[in-house]
Amino acid sequence: MISGFAAYAQRTVSEGTITYDIFIQSKNAGVKEYGGLSGSKSIIYLKGALSRTEMNSSLGNETTIHNGKTGSAAILKEYSGQKLMITLTKENWETRNKKFDGIIFENTVNTKVIDGYNCKQAVAKLKDGSTISVYYTPELIAMNKEYNQAFKNLAGFPMEYDFETEKLIFKYKLSKIDFSPVPASTFDFPKSGYRVMTFDENKKGKEK
Repeated sequence: MISGFAAYAQRTVSEGTITYDIFIQSKNAGVKEYGGLSGSKSIIYLKGALSRTEMNSSLGNETTIHNGKTGSAAILKEYSGQKLMITLTKENWETRNKKFDGIIFENTVNTKVIDGYNCKQAVAKLKDGSTISVYYTPELIAMNKEYNQAFKNLAGFPMEYDFETEKLIFKYKLSKIDFSPVPASTFDFPKSGYRVMTFDENKKGKEK
């Protein structure tokens, strides 16, 4: 067990790039991995109140761009040659992340070192019954708490975490943290090349 966390100064992460490797496991004991998402990557770009989260897999790419000041966002989906941009208002963003409302993490006794950072384990259970287990470091804290609503109330930066649903376990493991400046253009919404629809239009389309 690691002790003496209080001896470490906390660094505020205002800008940088964080990369996670993603692995998906089925709770079925006979299945080692699930689908085409295992082996994919999640790349997060942060710059002040701006964030861009990309998930790249063999099935396609999905990107979420969010402005923490205005609350506006866009989800870019590229699958099977099709390119779709879904625009979100601040209210849409809150609706999309409503399952994380009131989330509370409770620390366990488990600790580990990840990429040189001392980490504590914490666990939270969502209203829908799913579970999040995370190893986070109190040595880093994101200035922009809006980039991932799941960790908005976490007392540090997520280094390794699992989302556990009824049938699957989604594992995110830190691959790299880079504190280099990120170009502002990274957070621009595309001007062309995408079929555009609003969050409400996309939601209605799924309900049909």
